[in-house]
Amino acid sequence: MGEMSAHPTAVIEAGATLGAGVKIGPYCVVGADAVLEDDVELLSHVVVAGRTRIGPRTRIFPFASIGHQPQDLKYKGEASTLSVGADCIIREGVTLNPGTAGGGMATTIGNACAFLANSHVGHDCHVGNNVIFSNNVMLAGHCSVGDFAILGGGAAVIQFARVGAHSFLGGMSGLENDLIPYGMALGNRAHLSGLNIVGLQRRGFSRADIHDLRRAYRSLFAAEGTLTERMVDVEKEFAGHTIIEEIFEFIRAGGKRSLCTPREAAEA
Repeated sequence: MGEMSAHPTAVIEAGATLGAGVKIGPYCVVGADAVLEDDVELLSHVVVAGRTRIGPRTRIFPFASIGHQPQDLKYKGEASTLSVGADCIIREGVTLNPGTAGGGMATTIGNACAFLANSHVGHDCHVGNNVIFSNNVMLAGHCSVGDFAILGGGAAVIQFARVGAHSFLGGMSGLENDLIPYGMALGNRAHLSGLNIVGLQRRGFSRADIHDLRRAYRSLFAAEGTLTERMVDVEKEFAGHTIIEEIFEFIRAGGKRSLCTPREAAEA
């Protein structure tokens, strides 16, 4: 951890807080209320505006716009915030917006996330840890994204939708409903198409856990009965199974959107 360094062409407004080892490259602009924690690096042509906090060791690439006022026509200049965690990668052209009075006044992003080129996080969103946004992903306002979720290139998520932990949203998909933890959704408009088996294997979930998840998924989204009735049966069968209980908690928590279901179930 070394001393802070800034290129002569960078503009750092009075009041900005810069930690040890911060590196600010050519033609960057850092606003008066910005906080860059230790070892943050702005490569070049980066703007960090508003009441924005960037966590340690996060790297931001050229032409990213971080913390400018949200794209919400109801925004009236309220003192909302944006916070980004440690060890994130924010690639070229990414836009991250702060919160609004109508959504809790804060946008939050966890640790070790990767936002690839031209992806967007709207106002009042809450993104967990180890999340990956591929190029051109669009996350509308008031959304939540759980830990380890992956959103494929060009995917779009409607406002107020929830994306569960360890889930996968396929490229070019338009998600209008809530995606369960460990689920995989594809298509425009997106439908649930199974479990994110590849992601679970990569993260070291046991074969037994994956097998149980598959059994629970098949029962939960079977054609017979209602979802509420099926949940009762599946919860009895898998009582105490923490991974499957996470799916039930997600469903019970509810939200403003319906649940993303398999196409067959949706048509039924």
